[in-house]
Amino acid sequence: MKRLALILLLLCGPALAVQPDEILADPAQEARAREISQGLRCLVCQNENIDDSNASLARDLRLLVRERITAGDSNAEVIDYLVDRYGEFVLLRPTTGGWNWLLWAAGPLLFVFALGLGGLYIRARSKAEAESEAQLSPEEQARLKQILDGNG
Repeated sequence: MKRLALILLLLCGPALAVQPDEILADPAQEARAREISQGLRCLVCQNENIDDSNASLARDLRLLVRERITAGDSNAEVIDYLVDRYGEFVLLRPTTGGWNWLLWAAGPLLFVFALGLGGLYIRARSKAEAESEAQLSPEEQARLKQILDGNG
């Protein structure tokens, strides 16, 4: 029975990350807070949004989001505030502006570069003349025949 309770607790853990005392009284504002939180990274867990994280920093970020919403900020203003405060790392889906375009473009550019190098290598190999095999001297041919006949 304890194992079943533990399994249920582990499965329900992420769903219980948002504590009841964090939930806003206005359902519309709470829905906005949840929508914003889905796009924000927990700075401790790193690949979890702040709604799914039980880290204390994620709780602080959830409270900050709800505080900004109750202060009257729009969704964009809340996100801009958090990005100004914590950097773009707080976004689960970083923007493609600024220097981030280099990170977004690096993979496809390196792939095209590797394809080009591979094509040049194959082209050079196909144009290269095959090395001519040296002819065997009569003594070497006789010795080879002797070995192949089993008299070696």
